[in-house]
Amino acid sequence: MVPMQSFREYESVNNLLSIGANLVHTMKKRNDIRNIAIIAHVDHGKTTLVDHMLRQTGTFRANQEVGTRVMDSNELERERGITILAKNTAVFYKTKDGREVKINIVDTPGHADFAGEVERTLKMVDGVLLLVDAAEGPLPGTKFVLKKSLELDLQPIVVINKIDRKDARPHEVLDEVFELFLSLGASDHQLDFPTVYCIAKQGIAKREVEDESNSLGPLFEAIVAKVPPPPGDTALAFKMLVTTIDYNDYLGRLGIGRIFQGTIRLGAPMKVVHRDGRVEDARVTKIYSFEGLKRIEVNEAGAGDIVALAGMEDVEIGETIADASDTEPLPFVSIEEPTLSMNFVVNNSPFAGQEGKYVTTRNLGERLARELRSNVALRVELTESPDVFKVSGRGELHLAILIETMRREGYEFQVSRPEVIYKRIDDVLSEPMEHVIIDVPDEYVGVVIENLGRRKGEMKHMLQFQGNTRIEFLVPARGLIGFRSEFMTQTKGTGILHHNFHGYEPFKGEIAHRTRGALVALENGVAVAYAMWKLQERSTFFIEPGTRVYAGMIVGENSREQDMVVNVCKTKQLTNMRASGADEAVRLEPPRLLTLEQAIEWIADDEYVEVTPQSIRLRKKYIDHNERNRMSKKKAELVEA
Repeated sequence: MVPMQSFREYESVNNLLSIGANLVHTMKKRNDIRNIAIIAHVDHGKTTLVDHMLRQTGTFRANQEVGTRVMDSNELERERGITILAKNTAVFYKTKDGREVKINIVDTPGHADFAGEVERTLKMVDGVLLLVDAAEGPLPGTKFVLKKSLELDLQPIVVINKIDRKDARPHEVLDEVFELFLSLGASDHQLDFPTVYCIAKQGIAKREVEDESNSLGPLFEAIVAKVPPPPGDTALAFKMLVTTIDYNDYLGRLGIGRIFQGTIRLGAPMKVVHRDGRVEDARVTKIYSFEGLKRIEVNEAGAGDIVALAGMEDVEIGETIADASDTEPLPFVSIEEPTLSMNFVVNNSPFAGQEGKYVTTRNLGERLARELRSNVALRVELTESPDVFKVSGRGELHLAILIETMRREGYEFQVSRPEVIYKRIDDVLSEPMEHVIIDVPDEYVGVVIENLGRRKGEMKHMLQFQGNTRIEFLVPARGLIGFRSEFMTQTKGTGILHHNFHGYEPFKGEIAHRTRGALVALENGVAVAYAMWKLQERSTFFIEPGTRVYAGMIVGENSREQDMVVNVCKTKQLTNMRASGADEAVRLEPPRLLTLEQAIEWIADDEYVEVTPQSIRLRKKYIDHNERNRMSKKKAELVEA
């Protein structure tokens, strides 16, 4: 019989042994895998770097023709030169000691409006490559995503790119990055980050600026040495967090994510743990692993792998696919709240249904519901009117990309002016603020500061270098609506503007929106050059002669504050009398044809942008002139009351 004291000792030793065994279980790692995300501000060379990583690891054949920015596969991404959707790829790298390591790479968007894409994909990785331009230094897009990755305790590797630029200042930029890490509360081991200097365009990486190099070898070695291998025990029950959704015409929905523990085999029964707590049965019909730009079908995958699974029809982002023996859901990263909202309205203009394929309330509602399944930073609410959907997002660009995508798919609808989402914090009305960084030539600094001052901007920092000035402001988000087009005009296209969400602060007061009125068409018809010629002295047109118009459609901008109703369909009265002098030649100035973003920024509260697959039109909410007058009088009476 064991004495009581020794039994307690025995029990405590046993507990220690079992704790040790559990630690061994949880601390098992996959040394043949590294999972990394690449984060950077827009146009700092992120997608170009991934191109060369793919080329130098033998992803493409020697004679294969490959375009540039192969990861930007979306049509809109190629047009705009930005990454909108996070994407997965994988390369195999042979280390100096002969080991082959699979490096899963997640290419993330650099624009703050698509930060929702970044936040969820960070759950798949153990380290981040922070790519910074050697001349511009860390910008707002970098700061936002870096903050998220540091909170998740991911290992950073700082890559200073474009060191071949004439105005490159790599060592000063490294100091700025270190200060940024300190301001974001990085831990000691995160502050001890390795630095790699790069020329992504040429596929060259170096550990020191002075080193000689002709490949990205130093970067790959840093990834293998510094990024921790993914933890996970293949012997435990299977668990995977879905961070991306894809769709295949033959297989249906694909859940993409990282396996946190266990092993998955083809045909295995699984449970899908939904975010509302429901648990559904499913069976794995296909398992895909990533290799270069291709998905390779495999029969099984283990902890640490990033895979795509088919067979779960109703799986959503943030849900857990698990073995039946352990259905405890994995924690999902919190997605920041939207800051801007717009109304998506069924098209009811006189030209409704003439250009679009999908025009009804049901079409619009179903498309927005489908978008919610993959666009986690978006919110859609029903309103009192069945024809109006309130759509909230992270910024103007976030919503504009959705509108442009729907337009290209054949949808026809109208959108209202963006409005910021206010909050009450400690019973104080608060509004979203943006951190704005502007680079302009010295001669335009005055007009830019004056413009942002009118928009309740507060200057935080100002720095001059080589004939350029960098200004930092905190500006209310509503103050930036319509600012970009004014800014580009004021700086004659030479200014560079970056901004991202800063936080909520007390309401800053009223901000004047538009200083000029609209030219509103009087009647239905076709715009005539003669009528436009008579009006062009006091206005700027948004349409060309020969454009079909309707009563209530906005055809241009007035030079004064008030709206002006004009007849652009008026033709020259012909008589049988010969004129004494020659007719005057009609010379029209080129019209200002607005892009979708410019149109959204330009409109006022009583106007809509009508979006169809072929046209972008501006219109008044009330197209009848008398009804417009009646509504404006009613509004004025309410303001007085």
